[in-house]
Amino acid sequence: MRNNTLNMKVDIWSDVRCPFCYIGKRKFELALEKFEHKNQIQVEWHSFELDPQLETKVGVKVSDYVAEMKGLSNERMAQLNDHVAQAGAEVGLRFNFEDTVLANSFHAHRLIQLAKSMGIDNEIEELLFHAYFVEGKNIDDLLVLKELGIAAGIDSITLDAMLNGFDFSNEVRADEQIAQQIGISGVPFFVFDQKLAVSGAQPVETFFGAMEQAWGAKV
Repeated sequence: MRNNTLNMKVDIWSDVRCPFCYIGKRKFELALEKFEHKNQIQVEWHSFELDPQLETKVGVKVSDYVAEMKGLSNERMAQLNDHVAQAGAEVGLRFNFEDTVLANSFHAHRLIQLAKSMGIDNEIEELLFHAYFVEGKNIDDLLVLKELGIAAGIDSITLDAMLNGFDFSNEVRADEQIAQQIGISGVPFFVFDQKLAVSGAQPVETFFGAMEQAWGAKV
């Protein structure tokens, strides 16, 4: 007989610049919705920068930047974007790669850490993903981040104090150090109850199976 007083934690390393992190988030949520003990799952988001040295360039398209960096033709880049867009559409996401702004994500991660301290990191993750991939907003713009923080329910005074200073920088670096220590080289990366890991935007069934397995090991 299962003990319904148990809880399970799921740690997720992610970068809001990563389309597969957005897709992985949605697939995980679809699996969680089917999970019998979904109300006993605690989700915690962790920072991971895919390109910490990236310089924000509002006038540069992300697709052009990636194509140049990886030596891809425009045709090949378009094919890759179509592939990601199709994967997103399968879980109800619409990517707007044409307007996605080339932006460093460090300040966005500081906002996530602030939100995490208030227990609303999942809400701010969703807002950041949508702002970046759908609305074409610059997630390195402090005014944009303040707007998103307010939408998540954070007061403007708290946001101003964080965004105009260096608060939560150490928390971002700490998450990234843990990722390095446990061998995370790419995101999204999910750790179930500190025992079972799932890497990438895997099928919904894979996430559901991981939850079932990790939960079963507790009882």
